[in-house]
Amino acid sequence: MDLPYNTRPSAEDIIAAVPGLAPYSLPAVVLVPEPGEPTIHQSSVGGPLLWPADEAWPCCDVPDEKSASGTPATAMVAVAQVYRKDAPGDWWPEGKDVFQLLWCPNVHWDPPAPHADVSPVAEIRWRSSADVTRILASPPLPVRQEDPDYGYTPVPCMLTPVPLVDFPYPQILPDKELVKSVQECVEATGDGGDVITRVSGIKFGGWPTWHLTDPYDILCLTCGAPCRLLFTVASDHTTGITVGRWGDFRIFACPAGEGHGYIFDQH
Repeated sequence: MDLPYNTRPSAEDIIAAVPGLAPYSLPAVVLVPEPGEPTIHQSSVGGPLLWPADEAWPCCDVPDEKSASGTPATAMVAVAQVYRKDAPGDWWPEGKDVFQLLWCPNVHWDPPAPHADVSPVAEIRWRSSADVTRILASPPLPVRQEDPDYGYTPVPCMLTPVPLVDFPYPQILPDKELVKSVQECVEATGDGGDVITRVSGIKFGGWPTWHLTDPYDILCLTCGAPCRLLFTVASDHTTGITVGRWGDFRIFACPAGEGHGYIFDQH
């Protein structure tokens, strides 16, 4: 299928135009959504999850716009499920082949770390599909949630993987001449929009997008090390997801491993 970024040159062409970008290239997999009826055995947005029958479904009791006390706790909703075969990369923990993201379908103005302000409270699960033998048939529904049109209740979609090479937002680069070269390449590409350093969407790996502020380091809350981008969920008409003011929900991971937890960020 065509990329939604179909004016983007190949990685080879980008590096040929700006050789100094080569050391900053990172692998990524964009997962392009299409409306459909996914099953538990497929990568999806808003679809059913491969969830063990004997594992409690996550609920949220953090105060939100609908309940200042956070009670009663409300069930989270499935945001994304990705199988390793669709997004291979070094972001997978050993022995796991399913990634799942859920969040509370309500705005939380000041949630505790590692959650982002004015955004959903989220949870991640990594699974081995072979270990899930009895599947939860009917996950609980939220007892309260924002209007589905607000953007935190995804429309079920199938996902088509598109591997690509990602490059950083120019302001991250240390060399002013390199920054200038990247900006000139961006301006000369397509209709002048930045399809080179602002690859968003539903994405594993790669570089984070920056829409509202200059780039800054996301630091691990356990050890203080700079984290790397793990997963992105962008606002999108097909999925019905709206993050903040048409931004991105980003998950960062510490290089030390999942034992250090994750940081959720909205930009």
